[in-house]
Amino acid sequence: MTAARNGEEAFCRLVDPHRAALHAHCYQMLGSVHDADDALQDALLRAWRALGRFEGRSAVSSWLHRIATNTCLDEIARRPKRVLPIDYGPSSDPRDDAGEPLDSATWIEPYPDRQVGLQDGFAGPESRYEQREAVELAFVAALQHLPARQRAALILRDVLGFSAREVAESLTTSVASVNSALQRARKTIDERLPERSQQATLRSLGDARVSDLVERFIDAFERGDVEAILAMIAEDATFSMPPYPDWCRGRDAIADSWLMPGGPAPRLRYATTRANGQPAVGTYLLEPDSGRYVPIALDVLTLAGPEISEVIAFRTPHVFARFGLRDQIPSS
Repeated sequence: MTAARNGEEAFCRLVDPHRAALHAHCYQMLGSVHDADDALQDALLRAWRALGRFEGRSAVSSWLHRIATNTCLDEIARRPKRVLPIDYGPSSDPRDDAGEPLDSATWIEPYPDRQVGLQDGFAGPESRYEQREAVELAFVAALQHLPARQRAALILRDVLGFSAREVAESLTTSVASVNSALQRARKTIDERLPERSQQATLRSLGDARVSDLVERFIDAFERGDVEAILAMIAEDATFSMPPYPDWCRGRDAIADSWLMPGGPAPRLRYATTRANGQPAVGTYLLEPDSGRYVPIALDVLTLAGPEISEVIAFRTPHVFARFGLRDQIPSS
């Protein structure tokens, strides 16, 4: 700590072990990897400037999370919340034109497991949610519906396992206020979350069955086999395609949606990855002039047992590098 106060290199050694957890925390607060990058950078700058006032009465991790939380609260106050299409408006007819995409700041962004090194298990003994469970798309989307300070209280207490006193100190309020905010936040979250988390579903299936499902998904799309694709889709599944606001529900609707491959095979290629603690695939489309397959969407899959209950196709190919995906695939 003394060395950190006197040199940037020593400060980096002090905070580097906490970067991944802080980044995940900022993402949960903001729903955006890009915003989380900026918030983390700002928070660490604030920490550097405040280091001389840190008395060591709390753990370094708690102190850094307190700073990151307040950095995120400042950011939330300046902009509207991010959502997924299913929370933006009612479902639409998939045969209609997709229309114009909305500003990227409207939408929750997918989160790259590999870049930030998400760990299994709980962050602390008092945590109510596993670390991977707490970045699932359904959980992050539910968080965005909470008022900012309720959101912060729930993440600090139920995800990170801070005590009510530590949360109160972080938010400059009373323990009673924290407990009241938590009660309201937990009710909202419980109403919005599915009965079973993706982590529980993935564990029940096992790695081999999940891998097999994803490989069959890829094979069916690369062959253009619509019947095989629909056989893997749950009856009440949903499909959306941010930054476009339209979405649809039901296997029949999805059969008419933009998800379905068109034209002669092989127009599509896929590469596996993971996002938000869930299986995901990078989608590449053949560019006839160059003969290369170029990125078009990151498909994040939500599973319900052996079926796919949701596909969110993020039409934001600029995110591929974050997920360890190539910027093109040669045709041969």
